[in-house]
Amino acid sequence: MSEKILNSRYWGIAARGLAMGAADVVPGVSGGTIAFITGIYQELLDSISRIGPRTVTTLFRDGIAAAWREINGSFLLALFTGILISIFSLAKLISHLLEHYPIVVWSFFFGLILASVVPIVRRIPRWSWHCWLALAVGIALAILVSEMRPREVSATPYALFFSGALAICAMILPGISGSFILLMIGIYPRVIAAVHELQFGALGWFAAGAATGLLLFSRLLSWLMHRFPALTLSFLVGILLGSLKIVWPWKLASDTTGDLPGNKLAPMLSNVLPDHFTLVSGQPSYVLGAAVSACAAVVLVLGVEWLHWRHSGKVVQG
Repeated sequence: MSEKILNSRYWGIAARGLAMGAADVVPGVSGGTIAFITGIYQELLDSISRIGPRTVTTLFRDGIAAAWREINGSFLLALFTGILISIFSLAKLISHLLEHYPIVVWSFFFGLILASVVPIVRRIPRWSWHCWLALAVGIALAILVSEMRPREVSATPYALFFSGALAICAMILPGISGSFILLMIGIYPRVIAAVHELQFGALGWFAAGAATGLLLFSRLLSWLMHRFPALTLSFLVGILLGSLKIVWPWKLASDTTGDLPGNKLAPMLSNVLPDHFTLVSGQPSYVLGAAVSACAAVVLVLGVEWLHWRHSGKVVQG
C-alpha cells in the first residue's frame, strides 16, 4: 500500500475521530456508535487491547517502531487526535445547538442510533435464543440507565479518576453515552467546565481514569467480540434500541428534575408525544423538521455503511 493511500486512510480515521468526539460531548449519544457504523469498531478494540506489558517488552527488545506497529499506533494517533480536536473545538457548538434547536438535534441523533442497528444486525450470522436473550438484556440495561437521576459528586481527584474510567467504558459501548453517565453522577458540568477553562489538574485525573478504564474494558470487549460475536452483537443491538428512550426528541420537565441546572438536557426529562409537548409547553413541536433531520441521519448511516461494504469488497446480505 502506497504512502499516499496510507495518508488518505488516516485522514479518514481522523475524520471518524472528529465525529466520535462530537457525539461524545452530547449526553445521550455514544462515540462507540459512530465507530461501529463507520467500520472501525473492531479495529479500535483490538488496537487498544494490545497495549500492555507485552508492548513494553517489544519496545525494549525491538525498538519504538516495532512497538508502534504492534499497537497499530498510527491508527490510534489519528483517531484520538480527531476525538480531542472535536471535544475541545465543538463542545460549545454542540451545547449551542442543543439549547436553541433541541428537537431537530435530538431527532438527528434518534435517526442516527435507530439506523445504526442495521449494520450491527447484518453482522449477526444466526439468531438463536441466546441472541434474543442478550438483546433483551441490552434493552433492559439501557432503559435502566435512562431511568437514573442526577446525583451530586464532589470533583475530587479520586472522583474524577473513577468518573473517567466509568465514562470511557460507556463511551466505547455503542448506545450508552459516557457523557450521559457523567451527567447522572453529577460531575458532567465540572468536566465540561474543565475542558472550557483548560483546568489541566482536573483533566489529568480524569484522563488517567479514562486511560485505565479504556485499557481494561477494551480487552474484555475485544475478547467477547472474537469469542462470542453473535451474542455480543445482539447485546449491542439491545443497547442501541434501549437508548432510543434517552434521545427521544420531545421531552418535558418531570417532577424529579425540578429546577436542576441544565435541565434542558434530554436525559433529565420525560418523554412525551409531539402533540402533548405542544399542549403543555406552548411551543411548536417541529414535527416536519424533526422528521427531515431523522431521515437525513438514517440516509447518512446507511450511506456510510454502503460505502464501507463497497470499499471492503464485501456483499451486504440483506
